[in-house]
Amino acid sequence: MSTVADTDHPALSRRRELGATSARSLLLTVLGEFLLPRDQPVWTQVLIDVLGGLGVEPKSARQALARTAAEGLLVSGRSGRRVRWSLTEQGRTLLSDGAARIYGFGTAVPPWDGRWLVLLVSVPEARRQLRHRLRTRLAWAGLGSPAPGVWLTPDPGKQDEAADVIADLGLTAVTSSFVGPFGAIGTERQVVEQAWDLAEVEAAYEEFLDGFADATPAEPADVLVHQILLVHAWRRFPFLDPKLPAELLPEEWAGARAAALFDTLYARWDGEAQQHWQKMVEQLA
Repeated sequence: MSTVADTDHPALSRRRELGATSARSLLLTVLGEFLLPRDQPVWTQVLIDVLGGLGVEPKSARQALARTAAEGLLVSGRSGRRVRWSLTEQGRTLLSDGAARIYGFGTAVPPWDGRWLVLLVSVPEARRQLRHRLRTRLAWAGLGSPAPGVWLTPDPGKQDEAADVIADLGLTAVTSSFVGPFGAIGTERQVVEQAWDLAEVEAAYEEFLDGFADATPAEPADVLVHQILLVHAWRRFPFLDPKLPAELLPEEWAGARAAALFDTLYARWDGEAQQHWQKMVEQLA
């Protein structure tokens, strides 16, 4: 019996062609959407069926489960010959933090007071792994780097988050911070162009809009597939988009239209997708 409908959704087709979406990445989206809100273990077959509807082969789905469990995010329990999975405390924390970032990301940026937070961080070139971790975590926090060793954001409220990253990486002794308005030399637009590739971000938003603007799933199983694809596509934007004030963005910024579309489709599909998930769980109980 087929539990997840086949779909010709462009986002799914494109990922199949490019092989750009890993089974584990899709699994994390599924876990965050359907396992996290429930204190309820789920059978392996449910997860394999859902991932199968997303183009993931059963072998790859099982490997993704094993890998995610090895990372401490899932724990398995056996009942006879069947296995079911539950989130660990670590898994719940990780997915809860991700959900808060994903669903809070589309909210409007508050009025800007013109101040910047600037970090000077001295990491030796030889410590490439540490530099990569710093870049990844500060970019996730929304900071950009216009020059080596310099990080900034027009949101000084992120100072505590940045300080936590710096302390966690053991870089407090080699880091300085400044908060204040832009000076008379140069322009803020120039700094933005150097620190972030907004053209790349906007292109990603346009791709999101093209992929979902005309999506009209009819059957519950197809709604489930589209809901997962929607969230999976959206979850990369908190990392890509620094959420700059309107004063620093191009006119008619695609991010605003994409956020409105995400909110609309999520509200439209979530209830039916959750109901179909529960039906799948109960059928295999």
